[in-house]
Amino acid sequence: MKFEPPSAFDSAAGYRLLPMRFRRLPWDEAQVLVTSLAGDWLVMMRSDLDRAVAGELQQGEALFASMQARHLILADPARSTLAPLLSQYRTRKAYLQSGPALHIFVVSLRCHHTCSYCQVSRRPTSETTFDMGGEAAKHAVERLFEWPSDKLTVEFQGGEPLLHFDRVRSLTEAIVERNLSQGRSLRFVIASTLHDLTDDQLAFMREHRFQLSTSLDGPEWLHNANRPRPEKDSYRRTLEGIERGRRALGDDGVSALTTLTARSLTAPREIVDEYRKQGLHSIFLRPLSPYGFARKTHARQGYAIADFLRFYATALDHILAVNHAGFELEESYASLLLSQLLTPFSHGYVDLRSPTGAGLGTVVYDYDGQVYPSDEARMLAAMGDHSFAMGRVDEPVADWLRSPAMRRVLGAGVAEALPTCADCAYVPLCGADPIDHYARQGDPVGHRPTSDFCAKQLGMFDLLLQRWQEGLAADREIFEAWALRQAGGRPATAPDVAGFEVAA
Repeated sequence: MKFEPPSAFDSAAGYRLLPMRFRRLPWDEAQVLVTSLAGDWLVMMRSDLDRAVAGELQQGEALFASMQARHLILADPARSTLAPLLSQYRTRKAYLQSGPALHIFVVSLRCHHTCSYCQVSRRPTSETTFDMGGEAAKHAVERLFEWPSDKLTVEFQGGEPLLHFDRVRSLTEAIVERNLSQGRSLRFVIASTLHDLTDDQLAFMREHRFQLSTSLDGPEWLHNANRPRPEKDSYRRTLEGIERGRRALGDDGVSALTTLTARSLTAPREIVDEYRKQGLHSIFLRPLSPYGFARKTHARQGYAIADFLRFYATALDHILAVNHAGFELEESYASLLLSQLLTPFSHGYVDLRSPTGAGLGTVVYDYDGQVYPSDEARMLAAMGDHSFAMGRVDEPVADWLRSPAMRRVLGAGVAEALPTCADCAYVPLCGADPIDHYARQGDPVGHRPTSDFCAKQLGMFDLLLQRWQEGLAADREIFEAWALRQAGGRPATAPDVAGFEVAA
């Protein structure tokens, strides 16, 4: 829920309410989370919030000082200013100044896997007509440098991009050459199974400081079930690829994520233990998405978000236990949410952006020259729905931004203006995802009370906030370390939990 400020300063109360939103805590309804316009927050007793709204706080109270520090109330405007609040709001939205920083090049749809949850229209390894051609690649490089961002992450995807590595090589060389006159900061990533790595490819990746991203779904029985190959050796090949990548690029040069099927939800500890066993220090626990072939899988093998959240809570507690035992392991999505909760900085992660990151934070250049505002939009197109196709690589960026697709995205892409989101206490820390809502509910705005996206975000934020409040001091130290890494090593500003001090 949201409180709007009174129209004038209340001299009797000695302060003015600033825009705020609140949420009753599901695990203790006597307490509320209260957030400011810029994402500062406090947990307090509901009775104390009532006193604050009624103008009954006294300037000598600790709660008065905490609410003022978090931009929830304003003391006498003659002696106070909104400049810090506005500065923090600008910091939260700083990603809007630079345009898309993540540029995904789909170099081939060919793949030798038959994953049941695949989100793209994979093609047999012999069908080279689904490889990116030279003209499309040339125009894509031109468009890349039309964007203003000083930092560009170029990610090569498929299918299996290693099956068309000649195009990865030529694109990388063209981008590096063009950048001699542009002076951008470049980062190259390949999302791959790592099954087809060659020494020559690894030498090229090492020269250009590539990072490798792969999928490891858990122990052998689970990985092979989720990500089958005809030879039934997917797990072994993946581990061999991870090891080869580490030797060439260093331990930090390879990261992994897991996509969670219904069978995955039965093994939260086993999945975490597999990452520890393989010496991986980050894990991304990713639920199924309703795109591509995965749409059929979701209908057949899907699960409720409540089931995912129960799985996640168990996995998170086990990850914390692993850290307490001396092995550093970070859950990537938790670290993104924690950086929103515990620092004033924004990392610009697409799901946590408002206005949305689709087209404003990410651009996808498909193998056939089509351009999309996100990978999810590309997947919808592969299913026959081109509602979010922005244009083609031989057209200027300005035309893409004026396209009906971008108007559709932006019309539902500001979370603060969406029904239900506008009143949600987490909205300053969250984002809009119009393409996901379109895919799931048939409308970019969607119906937030029944939205899987919103249910997941609410559940995750609630879980992390509860662990932050009720967990061990050692848990807080781990959370702070995760948040700091996402914020680029800048000092975290952990919010007060003022209700505890006041209640005491």
